[in-house]
Parts: sequence; structure tokens; C-alpha cells
Amino acid sequence: MKLFSVSRVALCYISFASTVWALTPAQWRAQSVYQVVTDRFARTDGSTTYSCSTADQAYCGGTWQGIIKHLDYIQGMGFTAIWISPVTAQLAGSSLDGSAYHGYWQQDIYSLNSNFGTAADLKALSDALHTRGMQSYFHDFCLIDYNDPTSVKMCWEGDNIVSLPDLRTEDSNVASVWNEWITSLVANYSIDGLRVDSAQQVDNAFFPPFETAAGVYIVGEVFNGDPAYVCPYQESMSGVLNYPTFFWITQAFESTSGSISNLVDGVNKIKSDCLDTTLLGSFLENHDNPRFPSLTSDISLTKNAIAFTMLQDGIPITYYGQEQHYSGGAVPADREALWSSSYDTSATLYTWITALNEIRTHAISKQAAYLTYKAYPVYSDSSTIVMRKGNQGYQTIGVFTNLGASGSSYTLTLTPSETGFTASQALVEVMSCTAYTTDSSGNLVVAMAGGLPRVFYPLAQLTGSGICGITGKTVSVPAGPIPKVFQRFNGDRNIETDSVACLCRCYEHDPHNEQATSCTSTSAAVTFDVLKTTSYGQTMKVSGNVTALGTWVISSAVALDATAYTASNPLWAGTVNLTPGTAVAYKYVIINSDGTATWEADPNRIITVPCAATTVSNTWQS
Repeated sequence: MKLFSVSRVALCYISFASTVWALTPAQWRAQSVYQVVTDRFARTDGSTTYSCSTADQAYCGGTWQGIIKHLDYIQGMGFTAIWISPVTAQLAGSSLDGSAYHGYWQQDIYSLNSNFGTAADLKALSDALHTRGMQSYFHDFCLIDYNDPTSVKMCWEGDNIVSLPDLRTEDSNVASVWNEWITSLVANYSIDGLRVDSAQQVDNAFFPPFETAAGVYIVGEVFNGDPAYVCPYQESMSGVLNYPTFFWITQAFESTSGSISNLVDGVNKIKSDCLDTTLLGSFLENHDNPRFPSLTSDISLTKNAIAFTMLQDGIPITYYGQEQHYSGGAVPADREALWSSSYDTSATLYTWITALNEIRTHAISKQAAYLTYKAYPVYSDSSTIVMRKGNQGYQTIGVFTNLGASGSSYTLTLTPSETGFTASQALVEVMSCTAYTTDSSGNLVVAMAGGLPRVFYPLAQLTGSGICGITGKTVSVPAGPIPKVFQRFNGDRNIETDSVACLCRCYEHDPHNEQATSCTSTSAAVTFDVLKTTSYGQTMKVSGNVTALGTWVISSAVALDATAYTASNPLWAGTVNLTPGTAVAYKYVIINSDGTATWEADPNRIITVPCAATTVSNTWQS
């Protein structure tokens, strides 16, 4: 184990809202982690213009206080924990490889890196840690030959510019120092979890007592793409970074000719090889590898890669700057200053990641077993992989493609044996907020377009979630102009839902709106209006997923009236009583003179029924 790299043990996971800070491995499954390079995330002075050249490989002024000032930015994406750079004192000065701004050239485990702040900024180290000396137990110098397993364990990382002396962690005296140190570090700074760098370079027997001494979840870095090599390390520590799947995801989505089959085979293999894939660290980018957008500028491919990473088994880890579509290449270009983005919370991938965290968190809240259910591919072809995670009635179905943004539109039919969905089941594609319903046989016909992924979840389980405007709460809609918060949300992820549903959510979440009140009504009259020119002999109905709308059975659907119909205003209308707070999927259907039916085009519409009577006005979807 490297003297300088031992600080890599102190890449700390600190959770946002845990009353018990020492999270167990089981508790870590539910977390979503945001990784920062402390020096590049935020400055204490709040500057967004300070120049920071990655090529210089020098300190740029990011601090712990800077992170504190931007916790809202991180938590706003739904992250529950942050991973910060090593906190210990580093090699001073500069070399041909730059300075130790990254935190990986540790010099003194009993002192803090003053470039990041003071002891008071992070919490004081105990007096005992400051006064204890560090013993020097090193293996003889030799640079690692990665083709030789013994060399990996015994030789030094780095090069002849900056070499990282390798500690004899198999020595009981060395192990004792680290065990005592990590116990104090975790206690003094309320650390929830630890990421161990270069785990494969350390004696495996070192880790079980080290994790016991830490008392928290540990995830180790084993930089290798072979599950047969990586997975055995989980016998020595709770988790490892899922490097094998990182490589497969990158290969699958970095171009429109990527290998989906390798990803399918890989997911199945790592499930069989690793002790517990739900405790692996799932990531797409980090400080050691080129950022994904440096491989492709296609935003749809990036969205697929991010979504797959965050929804597969394991603890999702998002590298700072992913949400701003940073595209730095190999080290050091992948360590840009985030402040140059001005922390834009409207960025495309910021809202994308927010939505993914939102559905993952909700699925976990609906059934705890979602965390331990091992995701698996249920369908694949040359450009598509479909993943299922979750038990019957609580499953997410993710459809991922590498066709790219210029990919053609098409439909993909998934069977109930693949998805687990049942006949005529109402679903929501949560990334576009589009309503779907399986057919009478349980088949799901997925509309694919623009190379974007689809993520499906049962509508019945979304009530009260706020996802896609589905609140399930009975909130009255006051008269008056639409508030600005509605306009912003409607332009974001609620474009497929009706205005009533959005109004309910927006007023519910507006702390300044004092007009919203609890609803005691058990029924609300909803008038459905639709503009559609029809021919003589045709009639119109509205059908939906609730009994009052016929549960998608045309003969039981609600007939609309054409009393107000004119050539210039072809209006069909009908009123039905619905239960306030219910999320209802519906659609219009023409009944032809010969008795056949013509449904309007997809997607299904969604309304969250308000407390008071309302009118929903639509135009026929062609």
C-alpha cells in the first residue's frame, strides 16, 4: 500500500440527512453519490470567473467551504451523499506531473491539506492523531508490472517523476497504525463511508480488519475490466467500483456502432461472479478516465449511458461536471473547474440526472426489496437493451438504445414475460412524462424516437410522488393567473400532462401560495372537451384507466355530446364525476358508423383530478 495513496482511504462519503452517520453497507444501497474533486468544485470566494487551466495541473482554489456553499446545487439533483477528495496533507511544491491538487500524493496522515481549508472547516482532528508519529515500513523500490500479480502487490505505483512508496500492509505494526487512524478519522469527521484507491495494490488480508475498524461501508477501486479479477475483492471489503460494467457501458454507447451484446453478456456475468452487485459502485465518469462526452458529442448517447449507470444494480456515483456535459479528455483534462458553469441548474443533464434520482428514490420508497432485486436484461437486439429491476408491480423497465440523436422513430413491442406488466396496465414513461397502457395481452408497445431511452413505472405506484405532476393529493386550484413556477415546470418535464395536473403540483410545492387548501370532496365533475372534425354518423367517446371511464373498454366509455359542434369549432364534450387526487390516464376514441373504433394517436393523456369541478380542453392527437 502506497504511503501517499493511503490518503485515498480518506476519500470520504458524507451523507446529507442521516441521523446515524455510520451507515452500514445495507444502508448504502439506497444512497446516490456525487463525486467532487475538491480543488475544482467551488472556491470560498464564490468566484465563477477565476481562471483554472487543467493543463497546468496546479491548485485552483477549491475548498471545503466552497462545497458547503453549494450543497443546494448538489442536493437539488437528488444526491444523498458526496465523495470528496482525500483530506490529508500532500506532497508540497510542483513536479513535471504538476502539484498534488487532486489529493493523491499523501505526505502526512495526521495533518490536513491546508489548500482545502482548516481543521475547523472540516472538523478538528483529534489531538491524539496530531501527536502520533508515522512509522515507515516500505517495500523495496520497483515500479509495478501489471502483468505480474506479485509486482502489483509489492511494487511502487507512479513513475520516476513521482513514485508512490509501497507500504508493507501485511506487517502487523503497519496495519495497527492504519486501523487506529481510520477509527479516529471516521469518528472525528462523522464520515459515512470510504472509497479505497488502488485496492488491488494492497494485501487483501489488510481490508477486513480495516473495514471493521472504520465501522462504515468501504468500496475499493480495482481498475480492471475482468469480473473474474474484480469480483473476488468483494470477499475482502463490502463493495468495489464496478469497472467491468463501466467499460461495457462505454463501449455500448460511445457510438452508434457500439456493442450492446457485450453489455448484455457482461451484466449477466458480473451478476454470477460478484457476491452482491447491489453493493458495487456504479459510475460512468471519474477523475481517472476521459469524460464520456469526450468520446461522443451525441447527447442522446450520453443520456442513455447516464440512465443505464444510475438505474442498474449498485450505488450510483456521478462525477461532478457530468450534469454540465463537461467533455474533458484524459487526465488532467477531465478535472475542470465547475464554477465556470455558474452552477447552472437548468442545464439539460442537470434536470436529466434529477429525474433519474427522483424515480430511483421513489421506487426504493415504494418497496425496500427494490434495492436487493438484481437487475437483468429481458430483451436485446443489435441497438437495444431492456433492463428490469424490481418485483412485480414495483418494477422499473428501462429501454436503452445506441441509435443516437439522429436515429429513426420506431416502435418496440415488449411482452409481459419480459416486463412483468399485466393486461391493460397503466404506466408512465417517467423521463418524458408520457402515459402508456399495455394492451389486452399485457404487451407494451414502446415508441422510440431521437435515440432517447425510456423508463417505465406503474402509474398506480406514482400517486402522491409528484413525479410528472402526479401528486395524488387533494389540493384546490385557486382562481387567478398561472404562477411562474407552473410556467417553468410545464416547460420542463410535464409537457405531456394536462394543465390541471400541473397546477395541482405547482401550488402544492409553492410555499408562498396561501390559497391552496386541503380538499374534503369525494367527487369532482370533470368535463372533457375535444376538438375534432368528424363525419356524418360518427360519434365520440372518452375512455380511461378508471371505472368511471370504462377501464379502456369502449362499450363502457363515456359518450361525448356534439350539441355545441360547428364546422369552425368541432367541439365534443362530456362530464363525468371522478375522485379528487386520482391520477387518471385517458384517451379519445371515434365510433364509426359501422361500429368500428378509431383511437387518437399516442401518448395517453394524464390528469390528476382536482378538488373542484373543472374542464379539460384538448385537441385530437393525430
